[in-house]
Amino acid sequence: MYIDMNSYFASCEQQRHPELRNKPLGVLTYDGPNAAVIAASIEAKRMGVKTGMRLQECMQLCPGMLTVQTHPAWYRRIHVDIMEILKKYCDDVIPKSIDEAVANFHSYRLVYKDLREVALSIKADIAAKYDYLKCSIGIAPNSFLAKVGTELQKPDGLVVIDEHNIDEQLGKLKLTDLPGIAAANERRLQLIGIRTPLEMRHSSAALLRKAFGGVVGEYWHKRLNFAEVDMYSRSENRTMSATRTMSRRQSADPQQLESMIVSLCTRLEQRLVKSGMFCREVYFSIKYRDKTKWETTIKLADPLQDATEMRSYIKERMHDFERSRGVATLLTDKVTNLTVVIQSFVKDTVMQYSLFDNRLKKDVLRKVVYQIKDHYDQKNIVRKGSELFSPHVMKDAIGFGSVRDMLVKDGQVKNKHMLEEDAVEGAPRIIVIKKKDPEPMPSEPDFYMDEEDDFGGFVQGQPGNSWELQ
Repeated sequence: MYIDMNSYFASCEQQRHPELRNKPLGVLTYDGPNAAVIAASIEAKRMGVKTGMRLQECMQLCPGMLTVQTHPAWYRRIHVDIMEILKKYCDDVIPKSIDEAVANFHSYRLVYKDLREVALSIKADIAAKYDYLKCSIGIAPNSFLAKVGTELQKPDGLVVIDEHNIDEQLGKLKLTDLPGIAAANERRLQLIGIRTPLEMRHSSAALLRKAFGGVVGEYWHKRLNFAEVDMYSRSENRTMSATRTMSRRQSADPQQLESMIVSLCTRLEQRLVKSGMFCREVYFSIKYRDKTKWETTIKLADPLQDATEMRSYIKERMHDFERSRGVATLLTDKVTNLTVVIQSFVKDTVMQYSLFDNRLKKDVLRKVVYQIKDHYDQKNIVRKGSELFSPHVMKDAIGFGSVRDMLVKDGQVKNKHMLEEDAVEGAPRIIVIKKKDPEPMPSEPDFYMDEEDDFGGFVQGQPGNSWELQ
């Protein structure tokens, strides 16, 4: 059973603010004339608004559309509650994203006679907790086809795909309607004569291997013929990442850029501590407005968890490059994006320490600091000195993939800090904004998007209208 929450971020905002219900709504990451809509409500979608559209284009399609800034902690809190509802019915539930999850009912054949009734009960339980949220549910012999089922009927859908109707259901779709088949894969399939999902299902595994160039083709054959290949493929983190796109105002200030690197490393430290992990590899990149990029990969002899150490290694690599190339600084006012990725994880239970260093004490102290934060339910009650420079430079991001950090067995939240609001003390949070007279267009658009893990890429903004608090 695959559960996909409909228009999730916008619906969460409408749940929290009843005055926004039944109205077209767009969710933005920041307030500004060049913002892009990262999510649209069901009402806005009916007017043609799509995720990723520039605000100006959305307003042309839907002049009465309201907008709201993101509240990531609120979305995560609802995600946790929905996972708890699912676990009432099945103990094998895997969150695939902040708004999607898959439940494996294969061992419940004697418990539930009809999974349609279970799906209706899940919908009722979600509605009882959050009356404005809707979900589409797909039921199938494997998680991929169940996911396809959620795409066939939105919003509030319930579709079963089995051996009796699979050809009929696939016959309604184009190749690019299948999750994981984009334009490039569509071309590969068309080159060998496969033009529809139905033809793809009835092709041999050997032909699909030829189309995809290897074992991936065999996986596609299995997916479309009821075998399971996706259920647990992403149940553990292979990498953790933190990345932010910088506005022109931020990139013009060297201290803001330095502070952003500290914040990115600190976010990853928090996730490592909560996951009980150390990393052996750090990747760092800087993107610039002219589309160029500087990057480095650091392989560590001793696994690390500490944000300050992580930043030190990154800065050392940057300084080496600057000295060797005669570059004044890599952190110029042309920076558009900073990214830190960590991987090659080692569990803290198998860490080995030298008898002659002090790392063990530091690691124990770090864990105690986070225990103090947990005890007082406040992630900022204890902070490092390095965090005090421009402390609010990094706005909270939604973090699609990092939902795996939040849950452990028995419903316990592993990283409670992800459920806390990141509001700046003394600063009002913008809720609803409305259009006013347009300002002169800037010479070129800004870029801005928050992302972590699966939330890939950024959207180029377009000069548009200025906005004010309603």
